[in-house]
Amino acid sequence: MNGGGGFSLFDKFEKKTGVKMDEVFKLAQSLQGANFKDEKTIRNVIKKVSSLANRPVSREKEDMIVKAILDGKVPKDMASMEKMMKKKK
Repeated sequence: MNGGGGFSLFDKFEKKTGVKMDEVFKLAQSLQGANFKDEKTIRNVIKKVSSLANRPVSREKEDMIVKAILDGKVPKDMASMEKMMKKKK
């Protein structure tokens, strides 16, 4: 009924990023309830995202991301992320 509009948006995303939407949905589902106070969980998530995006993350960068998450220096929700983005402008 929607004329496939939603699918064309997904198709555009997949073509532009090379990432399949079903993989994005699987990742999002796996993150629900994830313990982001656990270093092993955080490292696994970083590896999944890196693999999904086909963008390698160096050990040094991974360590920085883990430290930022464990120290609570990353936004926990969309509202916090929006505030952070506005500050950087």
